[in-house]
Amino acid sequence: MNPGTTIIINLLGGVALLLWGVRMVRTGVTRGWGEQLRLFLEHRLNSRLSAFAAGAAATTVLGSGTATGLIVSNIAASGGLSLVLGIAVLLGADVGSAFATTVFASGASVAKSLSPLLVFAGYIIFSFSRENRPHSAGRILIGVGLMLIALQLISQSTRPLNDASLFHDVLTALGGEPVLAFIVGAVLAWAFHSTLAAILVVGSLASNNSLAMESAAAFVLGINLGGGLPALLGSMSLPISARRLPVANLLARGVVCLAALPCIPWITQAQTAFGLPGLSASLALHLGINLVVGLVWLPLTSLVAAVTRRLMPDEPGIIDPLAVPRYISQSSTNPAAALANAVLETGRMSEVLEHMFSTALEAMQGNSLEKLKELRLLDQRLNRYHTDIQTFLAGLAERTVEPEDGRRALEIVLYVSNLEHAGDIVQLNLGDRIKAKVREGHDFNAAEAVALSSLCDMIRDNIRHATAVLSSRDVAAAQALIAQKDAFRALENKVIREHFSRKSGDRGKALRRSALFVDLIRDLHRLNSHVVAAGYPIVDAAGLLRSSRLRAKAKT
Repeated sequence: MNPGTTIIINLLGGVALLLWGVRMVRTGVTRGWGEQLRLFLEHRLNSRLSAFAAGAAATTVLGSGTATGLIVSNIAASGGLSLVLGIAVLLGADVGSAFATTVFASGASVAKSLSPLLVFAGYIIFSFSRENRPHSAGRILIGVGLMLIALQLISQSTRPLNDASLFHDVLTALGGEPVLAFIVGAVLAWAFHSTLAAILVVGSLASNNSLAMESAAAFVLGINLGGGLPALLGSMSLPISARRLPVANLLARGVVCLAALPCIPWITQAQTAFGLPGLSASLALHLGINLVVGLVWLPLTSLVAAVTRRLMPDEPGIIDPLAVPRYISQSSTNPAAALANAVLETGRMSEVLEHMFSTALEAMQGNSLEKLKELRLLDQRLNRYHTDIQTFLAGLAERTVEPEDGRRALEIVLYVSNLEHAGDIVQLNLGDRIKAKVREGHDFNAAEAVALSSLCDMIRDNIRHATAVLSSRDVAAAQALIAQKDAFRALENKVIREHFSRKSGDRGKALRRSALFVDLIRDLHRLNSHVVAAGYPIVDAAGLLRSSRLRAKAKT
């Protein structure tokens, strides 16, 4: 094989191995500690400085500014994050990503001895652990080991390029065109979806004297700009409130990187004065640029937010009235009015659940995996309602309230919790069943489709009925709502009996479809149980709730 071809293959293989290692680390962190990471971010969004620090810390652990950006965009999409604080988080994420890149790339000296040990230890932990977190820890160790191996491979692959005259001429030509090198660097970061991979390639070329310091600096500046593109493209399907965040981050990066472009001669002089070699110089510039971006724009996040809103105004006519809670405020002093507002928000939360349920059914009927993506954002919105209503009522409970108001607050809290659990069933359980249906190509027959439609219509009616029961506290209406649980169970049992009484041709596929159908019915049963739970506290307060549905022991 041609030596040049071998070099390119080895380089591409090293980059691919590095990207796969980064992905394994990110997957391990998100699967093992993803919820804790999200909560860590959400609980530190009370000031720009704390948001900046949280973004830096989360990205240092996660190892990917793009991943942090998408997490933050999703929080913003649910209405839980202002644009100003979101920009602060992303500025911190840029610094955290640059710091993680610098620490990792500086470990080349230990990579040779440590990488096999990490891969071996990770494999042992991954293979022999059954619990989620040790399993994820093994995945992280394997990923870090692969990244260190990739670091060696990239470094070794770029050494022979110093003797390749044509390649050297191309890089020399780029050195005379810093704007072109800047653009190529941005494209490189976007193509790799990783500033780490792009910085390592450029730094390795500079270390091997294949790339001049001035050219490497232009590349690094372009990489810093292009590093914001994956998060921007990944947020395109999100609401405009979420799309503004990566655009604002890209604007902040772009201004500093473009301003630094004419300063490359002074930058390289400083690198030479400090005696930094090629890779270290690239890493220092990468970290320095992100620190400058953070220091310059953190005090000016309001300005960046205003410019971004000017560039991306709210789309007319499609503002969602259910995006965030509107009627609860800690400033409410009258307990009766506060409870009425909490009931009103609980009704709006029920509407979000109904919309979420309808979206899942549309995805199932249309075999649309794309439609399922909406469930995650709707579930985050439901969680926002859950948190805000419970926090509001907890604040009310700290004041002196009448016993009747306390019981009323408890009714609302219990039902809000049931709605949140119902949302989890729709997103996680129903969502998984629908994915399996689409991917395995299952289609329900006419009788099964009618049965599912009847059960789903009953759930929709119960969601609306439950809201009325919670608002009116009418005992007869609450009893009728609870009776719907027995009615649902009777219809459910009838549907399953009829389902198993039918014969099918292809036994293998029919059995899989049958299991999927029954699982769907069971998920609908659980969903309905959470919905009708609104009636129990009201009937119980009236002294009409039975302690058990079981019959007394038969006399012998």
